[in-house]
Amino acid sequence: MSISEIRKLQYGTGAGSAVQEAAAGQPSVSGSAFGEMLRARSLEEQGLNFSKHAAKRMGERGIAMDNELLGGLEQAVRGAREKGAKDVAVIGRQGVFIVNVPNNVVVTTMSADDMKDRIFTNIDSAVIM
Repeated sequence: MSISEIRKLQYGTGAGSAVQEAAAGQPSVSGSAFGEMLRARSLEEQGLNFSKHAAKRMGERGIAMDNELLGGLEQAVRGAREKGAKDVAVIGRQGVFIVNVPNNVVVTTMSADDMKDRIFTNIDSAVIM
């Protein structure tokens, strides 16, 4: 089912409907909010992705990924997403994971030893695991 079909079901097809406004190049607020919600849900179902840089750093820094850690990261990102975070530092025993929330991508990692005397920039939130 396409987004336009979902909009038809959700908002109808009468005059001034979200479908007609979107077709005219003027998406309604509710239609665009629904699209964003659908995109976020899709990303959550896919799970976290790791950038090549993050995967390389995990190997270099001896950070072992297991189901428990991955589940904790996904839960932290889900909570950050609900609060409107865009770039979050997820801090746990294993280290720090910098995650781009809209794209559901871990962009880099640091082990606990690497965190000493470090400054984190370009994040808008932090989650303690």
